[in-house]
Amino acid sequence: MIEAVKYINKIIHRPGLRVVCYIVFLLTPYFLRSQDTVLNKHGLWIIDNVKMLQKTISKNPAKRMVDLNQQTPALILDLRYCTSNNFTMQPLYPPLKTTYLRKAAADSLSAIQKELNKLGLGIKVFDAYRPYSITEKMWEPVQDDRYAADPKKGSGHNRGAAVDLTIINLATKEELNMGTGFDNFSDTAHHAFTNLPEAVLQNRLLLKTIMEQHGFKALDTEWWHYYLPNAKDFELLDISFKDLVSKQKTKPVYVKKSTRRNLQP
Repeated sequence: MIEAVKYINKIIHRPGLRVVCYIVFLLTPYFLRSQDTVLNKHGLWIIDNVKMLQKTISKNPAKRMVDLNQQTPALILDLRYCTSNNFTMQPLYPPLKTTYLRKAAADSLSAIQKELNKLGLGIKVFDAYRPYSITEKMWEPVQDDRYAADPKKGSGHNRGAAVDLTIINLATKEELNMGTGFDNFSDTAHHAFTNLPEAVLQNRLLLKTIMEQHGFKALDTEWWHYYLPNAKDFELLDISFKDLVSKQKTKPVYVKKSTRRNLQP
């Protein structure tokens, strides 16, 4: 450390700047240790454990990961990556009874569910939070960023800010016809594809309209995929579902009520 400081002093001659550089040099290891994320091979900062996640939540409660089944029990969950009924034809997640989104996304989804319920409709969720390591696995067979997230960038799913979903008829539990199924990697799944029956176009328009009214944006190439426009405000996560289930909750903060009385004049 002493040799490094001497080197800096040779380069910088102004006394004030020497002091500043010395302080920065001493504090650099502290700031590196206090990082809430780790750097991966693609140069992305990733949160890979619950302790680091809890630290970010304590600084900003809006980053809390919300249990969708707990917040909106009426949601239908058809978590395809827990099964082989997906484009990889193998389970990528363990069996799950719920999934997660950041608070803002979860709150919007609850509001959308209530609005659709008035029309006799509801939401079916195919996927929400996705660990970053799963995104790496999904990229290998596809390697087309129209349909799978490039691990060099990460996904809104990894940030807990994207959801794959459709609309169902509450009476029949049947999905509305959207022209293709989930994970259909063809032009027919694109929002711009209009060579479809009018009923299908209207169903897609209904989903898109209500999602956008509640703050989500549509992915052009997948009618089922919506994300928060500020998704990059949230860190990429590579935390297992098991850890989220057991430890993601933070301790509530209690604020003492003031004991002072307002005196009337």
